[in-house]
This record gives sequence, C-alpha cells and structure tokens, in this order.
Amino acid sequence: MNTNIKLTALTKTSGCAAKIGPSVLDSVLKNLPKFEDSNLLVGFDKKDDALVYKVSDDKVVIQTVDFFPPMVDDPYTFGQIAATNALSDIYAMGGNPAIAMNLLCFPSCLDPSIMHDILSGGYSKVQEAGAIIAGGHTIADPTPKYGLCVTGFAHPNEILTNSNAKTGDVLVLTKPLGIGILNTAAKAELLTSAEIKEVTKIMTELNRYAKESFANLKINACTDITGFSLIGHGYEMASGSDKSIEIFSDNVPILPKALEYAKMGIIPEGMYNNQDYLKDIFRYSTNVPQEMHDVLLDPQTSGGLLLSMPEKDANEYLSRMECYTPWTRIIGEVTDKKDSSIIIK
Repeated sequence: MNTNIKLTALTKTSGCAAKIGPSVLDSVLKNLPKFEDSNLLVGFDKKDDALVYKVSDDKVVIQTVDFFPPMVDDPYTFGQIAATNALSDIYAMGGNPAIAMNLLCFPSCLDPSIMHDILSGGYSKVQEAGAIIAGGHTIADPTPKYGLCVTGFAHPNEILTNSNAKTGDVLVLTKPLGIGILNTAAKAELLTSAEIKEVTKIMTELNRYAKESFANLKINACTDITGFSLIGHGYEMASGSDKSIEIFSDNVPILPKALEYAKMGIIPEGMYNNQDYLKDIFRYSTNVPQEMHDVLLDPQTSGGLLLSMPEKDANEYLSRMECYTPWTRIIGEVTDKKDSSIIIK
C-alpha cells in the first residue's frame, strides 16, 4: 500500500470543476420523466440546491447529495472540503443539516489510513455543523472521490429558493471567487504555501455562519456558488425569478492572484464548459477585462452564498458578517427583465 501518492495526481479534474457540463446534463434531464407529488415543494425543475419534501404542516425535509475528486493532497483536508461543500446546499435552502451518509470511492493502491483520514475530515465538518453521520457507501475506484448525502429539516416558512428575487433587491456574496483557478494553479505547483492556506481556509468554511447571520432578515432568494460559477448560478436565480441581474465587477470579492493566474491562462476545464453553455445569456461592458470574465465563470468548490435581499437588510447582514469574514460584499442588484439575464458592469 502507498501512503505517499499525491491525491491530486490520481485525478484529471478536481472539486466541483469535475462536474459534468451543464449543457450535457440539461440535454439528458429534459428527456427523463417528471415525478409528480403534491408534497414535493422543490424539485430539480428550477435547478435549486436541494429537494424539499413536506412531511407535516410544520416540517419539511431538505435533501441533497454531492461528491467529487480531491483538489488538495492532504486526505483530511480533502474530507473537510467535500463535506463542507455538501452541507452547503442545506444552508442555501434555509435549513439546518441533521443527518449525513458518506459516499466514498477509494483506490486499492492507497493505504486504508488515507481512507480513515478522508472520512475523519468529513466527520469534523459534519460535527461542526451540529449533524451526525450514520452510514454510507464505499466502492473501489482508481480515482478517489468523497462527499455526503445530507438531510436537513426546516419549517415550510423558512425555506429559501433561488427563484424569488425581487426587483430592487441587492445581491450579496459571502465568499470570494477564484477557487477553481487557484486549485488549478496548485496542481501545477504554482501556488505559495500562503496562497494554498488561504484558498483552503475558504473551502473549509461552513456556510452555517452565513446562514445563521440572516436570521430575522428579509431574504427573497438564495443559492450557493459552486461548479456552475457566479454567472451560472446567478442565471438560475435570474431566470427562475423572471428578472435580470446586474453584477458590479469591481465589487466582486476575488482571491489574491486569481486574476493574475487567469490572465496567464491557468483555467480549469469547467470554466470553458460554463462559458460554452452561458455565452448567450450574459453581456458585459467593454471595460471588463478577459481575466475578470474568466473569474466570473470559474467553477467554485465549496463557494459562498448568493443572497437577493432588500438593501436595508443587506447592510445589516454585512454588519453581522464582519466577525466571520472580510469577504462578504454587495456585488449587484436585481432589475426587471432586460434583453440579457446577466449584465456585467
């Protein structure tokens, strides 16, 4: 058994950048039958973050599943990132995670101690979320992959979707962009230890604190930013709400060096998939450079929440988030529907 193999050396793509491109996925899903159930309050028809199923007048179940190949070599950290990413969908829907099950694909060439460390990393973040792991499924696979199936609960009135943004709302983003680009640079051994530490810190930060900080504030729509990029998830919010979204590129928080690496062409494959699928739904001002365009399409692993909310509530939210992160900012606004769903200024 080998304990010295780099996990990222066993993968072609990493993190959320490994997800199948949205154009392929859409072409498959549209030909599958649609299930009807009056208790299914949120399904995949509007591309929301998780399903919501009503079990009683005062309780709904929120369920999601997410797993991917490693973007870091340390197995414990990989487990933490994968679990953080999977838990995020529950927070994006306004719920609290309660139960999780492991999903693990593991190469036979690796020592079982590495499996232990991956699972231990996942356990640490589930415990931090106040949830429990109660089982799972493991198979042999030459490419390591890990994630969770997560179940949460909420009152029906607490549920948030990505399709209720209102004209006049401002958009708040809670984590910086550039995660996919920096992970690609890390695989090429271009990052400093400080840069690796910073992007890892972002990927292992639970969105629990971002969710808890909007208690008693008016949130009209919410989603988390993962493999489909800020533009892609913003498009889902805009189209689902029958609105347009304006993004102020100068206000968008971006990890240090992400723009520089993008300018060098250090771009994950997932960015090109996003660009091909989204090229006809957004437009941007001529003064927005190409590297900014690439960052806005960059697939994020364990990214932040994107919130659509009244400006007054947003200002209070920013104040509450100061103790957790310096990255939370107002990055745009919601308008009546225009000729493009996403307008980048």
